[in-house]
Amino acid sequence: MKFILEGAGIFIYPLGLCSFLALFIIIERFISLRDSKVLPREIANSLISGVLPQVSDNLSSSIGRILYFYRTSKPDPEALKAFAQLEMTRLERGMFWLDVVVSAAPLLGLLGTVAGLVTVFATDSSLPTPEAISRGVGLALSTTIIGLSIAIPAIVGNSYLNRKIDKLCARLNICVESLIDIRDKSGK
Repeated sequence: MKFILEGAGIFIYPLGLCSFLALFIIIERFISLRDSKVLPREIANSLISGVLPQVSDNLSSSIGRILYFYRTSKPDPEALKAFAQLEMTRLERGMFWLDVVVSAAPLLGLLGTVAGLVTVFATDSSLPTPEAISRGVGLALSTTIIGLSIAIPAIVGNSYLNRKIDKLCARLNICVESLIDIRDKSGK
């Protein structure tokens, strides 16, 4: 492992940044996308059954902020849907950077590969020395391995988190539609 890290040369810094960024975003989104932080089951079940939940102003969850907006503003259905869409957009916070890491890590590995091969063949003499070949091939292989080692788990995390966001958005939409039905039935 030490050989791989040392062999990556200067490319270890942007690859390390990509690794740190992917890990940070994945952990942060795992914590932020828990059901209790977005759509607690008690509130969802209450709304789906057609009952307006009697919760205090819980602004720590997405549905709590939607309910607070509903109670304080008495919005029309379109305004309520627009506010709910804003809350759903907040669920995707930081995912753009994870997409960047998924794309950039293998490209940085490829760039290291090309740089390693260029160092092998960019010599003043007609034939490269065995040391130059070893150093260049080491750079090429090390950066490729590290880039792919960052990108593959980032793709898995990105796919899982995007699927979770889609499911949470669908559940939020159902709750908002139920809230609109409750509003229409109560005549408010």
